[in-house]
Amino acid sequence: MATPALMQNYGERTLTLVRGEGNYVWDDSGHRYLDAIAGIAVCGLGHCHPAVTAALQDQAHTLLHVSNLYNIPAQEQLADKLVAVSGMDNVFFSNSGAEANEAAIKLARRLGSERGLACPRIVVMEQAFHGRTLATLTATGNEKVQQGFGPLPEGFLRVPFNDVEAIEALAAEHDDIVAVLVEPVQGEGGVRVPDSDYLRRLRELCNRHNWLLMLDEIQTGNGRTGELFAYQHAGILPDVVTTAKGLGNGVPIGACLASGVAAQLFGAGSHGSTFGGNPLACRAALAVLETLESERLVERAAALGDSLLQQLRVQLGGCDAVRQVRGLGLMVGIELDRPCAELVQQARASDLLINVTAGNVVRLLPPLTLSDSECRQLADTVSTLILQFVRRAA
Repeated sequence: MATPALMQNYGERTLTLVRGEGNYVWDDSGHRYLDAIAGIAVCGLGHCHPAVTAALQDQAHTLLHVSNLYNIPAQEQLADKLVAVSGMDNVFFSNSGAEANEAAIKLARRLGSERGLACPRIVVMEQAFHGRTLATLTATGNEKVQQGFGPLPEGFLRVPFNDVEAIEALAAEHDDIVAVLVEPVQGEGGVRVPDSDYLRRLRELCNRHNWLLMLDEIQTGNGRTGELFAYQHAGILPDVVTTAKGLGNGVPIGACLASGVAAQLFGAGSHGSTFGGNPLACRAALAVLETLESERLVERAAALGDSLLQQLRVQLGGCDAVRQVRGLGLMVGIELDRPCAELVQQARASDLLINVTAGNVVRLLPPLTLSDSECRQLADTVSTLILQFVRRAA
């Protein structure tokens, strides 16, 4: 039982994890689990990766924090690195994905203000998830998580995910749209992968209407989908891209990258953060990006993701209760025709940590360092658990 000193917003938690190494974590009784959720796509390098640990130890002995009143060498190095690998022009650092998305929303609002719009609008998607601040909560397409927090901010128009025509229809009705905000793959919404030409068509649409294309890569970024950023699969460049989660491998850091006109919208004093981009977080992120390159983990995620999807589809192919096995890289969802939250506990009993999202989608977000044998173990265990679950319900 958790201490009553904690707010109970996470509900009851029945597992206490105390140690991690590589792709495994241990609970307070010494039991080991293969971690196939990786802190919700955060620990892409696994737990306690030597490169990240060494960077943190060195920086902790040197300087933790000075604020953005001063130049921070690690912040500048990380900005240069991110701009080089992303194709974007500049970056604002925050502490989380929600804050990075807040920065993106503020960029769109600032553009609208410069265009003389009283209420600039951003197009967002059904079943999206962008964070839990008031603005990002409003952009999120989930009434359940919004309930009780009204009035929510104005300025958002919602359409179905993977439906470019619906956005075109909005363009005919509204002359105050300034941006489209979308996840390349919807994570919390059920690992929903759009058509392969979706981002390209959105880019063309935004070009025609002079809108910003803003991509939320909080979960899909940092190699998760088999490219460093998911938009690189489509061969396009967004105006704004946000990322967090896997960027720090467990150290809180977010980034809002901008290109073109979006990169010129913030001036001195227009936005800021006390902790964002501090020396410790930036050293961790630099170690992550360097390790992704040196260990070729982005390519590894692409190959492992293909293998994991193939194994799951073969083993679950004859199960009518499985609606779809989908994913991109090591971001995999198995949609069932029924609620399946109890699979989380059943997986724990089989020494495996997984997650169920959208009520009926088993979500797998294992570390990019997964071995071939661990990939087979993951596919075998999840398939067995799902087949047993379905048979028990028959």
